[in-house]
Amino acid sequence: MLHRGTALYRAERNDDLLKYKPYLDAEARVIAHLPGQGKYSGMLGALEVKTEAGIRFKLGSGLSDAERREPPALGCWVTYRYNGINAKSGIPRFARFMRVRSDRECGTS
Repeated sequence: MLHRGTALYRAERNDDLLKYKPYLDAEARVIAHLPGQGKYSGMLGALEVKTEAGIRFKLGSGLSDAERREPPALGCWVTYRYNGINAKSGIPRFARFMRVRSDRECGTS
């Protein structure tokens, strides 16, 4: 928690006390589009991605409705953010889509 040093304690939400949530980011290649369910029926539900280290996982959070209607093409590189790595599986914890990498070419791997 980050607390403004000159602020007095207040028992309510305010900008004097903020939670600090550090995260890491990395890149992965889109290898599949997984269909959505419920609210996202007929749209993209998640991207299946593969890191350069060969780890495969699903990336569903962080996508806007517009990105779900027109998802990144297969083979494109995307940036995602995450909070550490799962010790057993090596999969990123709480991975969220950030953006498509425009500086790397799309293509099959």
